[in-house]
Amino acid sequence: MNEKVIQQVKQRYGIVGNYEGLNRSIDIAIQVAPTELSVLIYGESGVGKEVLPRVIHDNSARKHNKYFAINCGSLPEGTIDSELFGHKKGSFTGALDDREGYFSVANNGTLFLDEVGELPLATQARLLRVLETGEYIRVGESEVRKTNVRIVAATNVNMQKAIREGKFREDLYYRLNTIPINMPPLRERGRDIELLFRKFAYDISEKYRIEPVRLTEDARVLLLQYKWPGNIRQLRNLVEQISIISKEREITPEILMSYGVTDDSLGETGLVLHGQNREVHGQNVHSYEKERDMLFQLLSSIGKEVKDLKELVHNNMEHRQSPSQENYRILDEDMTEMNAPMQYGHQTVIRQPQPYIVNEQRYPSQNEPYSSHNIQEVDIEPIEDAPMSNRELMRKNIIESLRRNNGNRKKTATELDISERTLYRKIKEYGLEI
Repeated sequence: MNEKVIQQVKQRYGIVGNYEGLNRSIDIAIQVAPTELSVLIYGESGVGKEVLPRVIHDNSARKHNKYFAINCGSLPEGTIDSELFGHKKGSFTGALDDREGYFSVANNGTLFLDEVGELPLATQARLLRVLETGEYIRVGESEVRKTNVRIVAATNVNMQKAIREGKFREDLYYRLNTIPINMPPLRERGRDIELLFRKFAYDISEKYRIEPVRLTEDARVLLLQYKWPGNIRQLRNLVEQISIISKEREITPEILMSYGVTDDSLGETGLVLHGQNREVHGQNVHSYEKERDMLFQLLSSIGKEVKDLKELVHNNMEHRQSPSQENYRILDEDMTEMNAPMQYGHQTVIRQPQPYIVNEQRYPSQNEPYSSHNIQEVDIEPIEDAPMSNRELMRKNIIESLRRNNGNRKKTATELDISERTLYRKIKEYGLEI
């Protein structure tokens, strides 16, 4: 790697940064430039892939000929073949004149096909033919034309995945991928982020004649910890916004966070995520193993807490369970202030201050004086000051119903308006087994 040549290229094309992966990409571009090999540049959107094709063209034997950069994703699918290969007059609606495509105009030059993964399959077949034989046919024409164009392509999609899904031709991929170059994302470039921030700040300062913004130490740390999903393009937009909108020239973490810059070294739980990077082929590559383990632990902890909460709610419900939840229609003890009568099986229960009626035997309320005409002898325990509990009342009604039905449990369940299964369980619970 010739450091002097790399630095000259950086100065010529305004490339900022000293990250080893970036230097390696520039070095490969310089080495492949004098050849005629096809190049495929990989990288996320916004990392600056478009600078390498220019470096390759300007350092090749084609540097005095034309260079065209084409964004394949921005070309309408219906006219993309016409844009690339040209068309004959009248070949389709709107074709008012003959048109030469980019492969004709850029003859002996270089074509940069950005977002090549967005090309339709039919266009991919045509492009493969050009790369293999240098031949193409204009839309609406049968004449075969020749061209001598060098192709440099770029993509931000996973090409292997696109091939598996049938969205990209495998043969075209291998033809384009003769020399692969990877442009590293901004989040991996470390101190280059700070250098780029300063460059953009001074560029805006000179353009609009304003004082450049500066970072505090804490803001610098936050800037390096942010993951930059939009890469260099996002950083440039951020610096432009802060430079124009912010009244402060010294930028603090609070100001950065107000523009959407967050501390990505912390997970949503506030736990510091360590060991996020690992070395692969000498380069620092992000790893999600630690985050995965932490998430598994977090999910396990949440599952245990949910289980404990369900058990607690279940226990509380059992403790507070009323007979109405077991298909009994009896009066709940919490309804002491209500005077409305309630029906339990064929028995009527009325709360205070009304007298109780159990088995059609009338008992006075606490506020009603006892007299000989309103007291009858019954075959149950006398009611004292406090009314029977729901459990006692339920047990007594089961006993009475069983007596009336001579122990026939089916008739007893029907009379009490409960299932036989519930009746059997209550008989066992109350110790009424004979």
